[in-house]
Amino acid sequence: MPLDSTAPVSFPVSKENEPVRRRSVFSASVRGVESHHALSPDDAAAIRTRRRRKTNDDSLRLIDDLVNRPMDPMFHDARLVHEHRSTFSIWVNRIVVFLICVAVGFAGSLFVQQLQSDPRKQVRQTLSSQLEDRNTQIDEITQQVNDLRSKVDAQSKKISGSVKSAPLLPDEMLNGTVAVEGEGITMTLADPIAASQSDQTSSSRVGTSTSIRVVTDLDLQQLVSLMFQNGAEAIAINGNRLGAQTSIRKAGGHILIGMTAIQSPYTIEAIGDKNALAEAMGERKLASLYESFKEAGIYPQVSKSNSITLEAAVAGEVQYAERNE
Repeated sequence: MPLDSTAPVSFPVSKENEPVRRRSVFSASVRGVESHHALSPDDAAAIRTRRRRKTNDDSLRLIDDLVNRPMDPMFHDARLVHEHRSTFSIWVNRIVVFLICVAVGFAGSLFVQQLQSDPRKQVRQTLSSQLEDRNTQIDEITQQVNDLRSKVDAQSKKISGSVKSAPLLPDEMLNGTVAVEGEGITMTLADPIAASQSDQTSSSRVGTSTSIRVVTDLDLQQLVSLMFQNGAEAIAINGNRLGAQTSIRKAGGHILIGMTAIQSPYTIEAIGDKNALAEAMGERKLASLYESFKEAGIYPQVSKSNSITLEAAVAGEVQYAERNE
């Protein structure tokens, strides 16, 4: 079908702006080429009768090109031929896409799991294991020191007939450098049930960011001071003997006796007059202290004991202090 008899009248295109369009006449489906125009071929005569505007306006040329030639011939030819795909290639593409989707989904789930996990948990576990190892080493070294001290005492007794001199032995007993045994009392107190069920972080131990009150190092210090004030001669907390250089402090959310971390429940053993100590540390003498403990859900228990054995405290090394002659 001749193009001049069907195409509407349009503005001529200059040579320098004329587009290069080559029809793919070699296509096997070239017979299916159809004409795409804004107007039907029947309106061609009516268009020719219209008066053409003599102008060189580029905007009108653009609008004319869009209206009268909306589709590029090369694009129209490309729609005629459809590539035949085999069943094998179709299923291969589907399998590849499925594997890619599985890989992307798996990677996404790992990423979300990593975002939701607490990175500090692994750090806390590492630090906790290191602390347990250090505590085990301290216990072993303490046991070795006590064994060596016992051997030294045994050798001294063989040589001089007595282990210690009369003035030296009471001093060492008061300083906690030797094991002692005698009557006394045992006080036991623990954190509230609500605090034990929750995660006891450093903030809950300090007691600044939560309303749950727990036993702190200050509470233990106060109880130990009251026991010494009322005649206690030797005291140990959770089996850790208090000596001249033993501290009661908190570090990292834990209470430390010297360098050993302890946790609830706390057992304070004191050697002395059991009747006097039990009365002095009872609820009747310390009514205000027991009332504050009761409000927090802490209930101290005091019991008398006829025999309490306390190991020697870990002796510190003296580097700067010297005897004054």
